[in-house]
Amino acid sequence: MAGGWARDGAVNEQIEASIEDELRRMQARRVPGGASRSHCAQCEEPISEARQRAVPGVQLCLECQKSRDAQRAPRGGINRRGPKDSQLK
Repeated sequence: MAGGWARDGAVNEQIEASIEDELRRMQARRVPGGASRSHCAQCEEPISEARQRAVPGVQLCLECQKSRDAQRAPRGGINRRGPKDSQLK
């Protein structure tokens, strides 16, 4: 059921397109072959075997990953729905 000017199923298509975009973005960051590094790409400290098993393709040690996560700015993304006024123009 769509509302306003949207056709039936448009909301689901928008949700699916957003999920596909996010999956493509995540797969682009993946290490080829899914191999984990034995040493951190940032500080060169060894990465524990438990972390390598838990996170296939891991590139950073736990401390470097925590600092990178703390620095990460929220992504804006694309507002696929837009306000209703923009559809009336």
